[in-house]
Amino acid sequence: MSALDGINIAILLGALLAMAGILSSLVALRFGAPLLLIFIVVGMLAGESGPGGIQFEDVRLAFMVGSIALALILFDGGLRTKFATFQNVLAPAGTLATLGVLITSGIVAPAAVYLFNLSWLEGLLMGAAVASTDAAAVFFLMHARGLRLRPRVAATIEVESGTNDPFAVFLTIVLVEILLQGQKPALEILLVLVREAALGTMIGVLGGIAIVATLNRVELPQGLHAPFVATGAIVTFGLCQSIHASGFLAVHLAGLIVGNRVMRARTAIGTFLDAATWLAQIAMFVLFGLLAWPERFPGQLLPAIGIAVVLMLVARPVGVFVSLLPYRFSVREKLFISWVGLRGAVGFFLASMPLLVGLKNSQVYFDVGFIVVIVSLLVQGWTIAPAARWLRIAKKRPDAFQARIELDLPGQRAQELVGYPVTSGSPYLRGGIIPSWAKIALVVRDEKVMTPEEARGLHEGDHVYLLAPQEKASSLDRFFANLPPPSSPDPELMGDFFIGGDTTLGSIAEIYGISVEPAQQLITVADLFGERLGRVPQSGDKQRLGEVVLVVHRVKDGQVLTVGLQLADEDEKPWAQRAMAWLRRLAR
Repeated sequence: MSALDGINIAILLGALLAMAGILSSLVALRFGAPLLLIFIVVGMLAGESGPGGIQFEDVRLAFMVGSIALALILFDGGLRTKFATFQNVLAPAGTLATLGVLITSGIVAPAAVYLFNLSWLEGLLMGAAVASTDAAAVFFLMHARGLRLRPRVAATIEVESGTNDPFAVFLTIVLVEILLQGQKPALEILLVLVREAALGTMIGVLGGIAIVATLNRVELPQGLHAPFVATGAIVTFGLCQSIHASGFLAVHLAGLIVGNRVMRARTAIGTFLDAATWLAQIAMFVLFGLLAWPERFPGQLLPAIGIAVVLMLVARPVGVFVSLLPYRFSVREKLFISWVGLRGAVGFFLASMPLLVGLKNSQVYFDVGFIVVIVSLLVQGWTIAPAARWLRIAKKRPDAFQARIELDLPGQRAQELVGYPVTSGSPYLRGGIIPSWAKIALVVRDEKVMTPEEARGLHEGDHVYLLAPQEKASSLDRFFANLPPPSSPDPELMGDFFIGGDTTLGSIAEIYGISVEPAQQLITVADLFGERLGRVPQSGDKQRLGEVVLVVHRVKDGQVLTVGLQLADEDEKPWAQRAMAWLRRLAR
């Protein structure tokens, strides 16, 4: 019975730790603290050296949980990345993820050799273990501080973080194998890298296609669609790892494929993965917190802080500036990307790898990796928002968007039912404008369900449900956001519908079905006026974007703050567009 009691107590303690991690997110949101740091502290307090007194030395379990957590995190990241975003920043992000990781590792290596009396290979291994970045921590902190990054910078950070993990993992594994088995020829290492990347890419793409095809064709019971997708991601990851391919690259690409294809239960899948990744991160960081031995830290603290300083102030900036040299990034953008290289989940995961295989000095790698992650979260984590404001890389994020209700419709996958409360400040209520691809299906007023004809328009306090294409539904948020009215309404504009200067052309294209070149998807409206006008924009300046005319509304310090939208008049359209519009009307 004592064995059963031990199991029951372990279940209770595990559930209490998970609950403490979940509730600690409120602290992180309140004070803008790095959330991962909160999870680590919970684990350390529960550990043998803390008041919890839990003895935990199972490195294999921590490594397995870390692998599953990273697989889900990378899959979820790919699921939420649009192909246009991925394609537009793939070159700079890919360079950062490969060349940037090599440069960072190479610069950290001599510092590790000097501070810890390691060999050059051991120093390079320490550099590789701390070279990967964590975009999730960056975006959480920006969200907590109410800021929104420039689209191109945000996309670069996001894609880099998803693609540098596989390369950092590969580099660490190669160095661990060399230290265990001896030197390998450079050509052999290169061939292994190409093989793992090629197999990982192939299996990831095929796995993503298979997940979507099965999901759409097999009639699973209600509620099992999301678990099926999550387990499909882990199967893809496990298959790759078992045949020595890059499972982390494969699972990220599988998420990218799944997220950009039409599939059923998209809303439920997204919600489930949100919860799954949260729980996976909590379990991962609590376990690594339990695994840490703070008694050993005093002897490693000063040298490890030295590694963190070299990493933050020298290695990462040099890697970023060299990697982004061929691309059009401003100095301020490069400085910000250099500073937001937070260490996170992968840093812990890679630091535990030498410990798992029993490598010489393995405890040093783990302790240094642990301290570097904590220093990065403390120093960079708490200064990201001030750095973004100081470098003018971020703007205040409006919190006015209403909660969106999404319902999948059985029998088809192209459209879903989207619901919003109608508020007094919504652009739709002020101007009656919705995209041509959205159709009002029903209105709920005073607890009565009505058709659009019965409702005879929308009133404040109504709840409206619209049919919209699955991939465009989120674009309706801006039409039902509770926004204050503009200070100087313009009757020529579309119902006083204004957008911020940092809105991307891709977002406008999604709403109005305008064709925008892939290279222009992430260009902001403010940048568009700056490029086309060749001078400081002024209020009233206009630029055409398909069938929409953008009109400058407010300008401050030469920067476009708000832009009004108006539909182009038929007489202003090119003759070819007028002819096509006439033919479409005739065909109806």
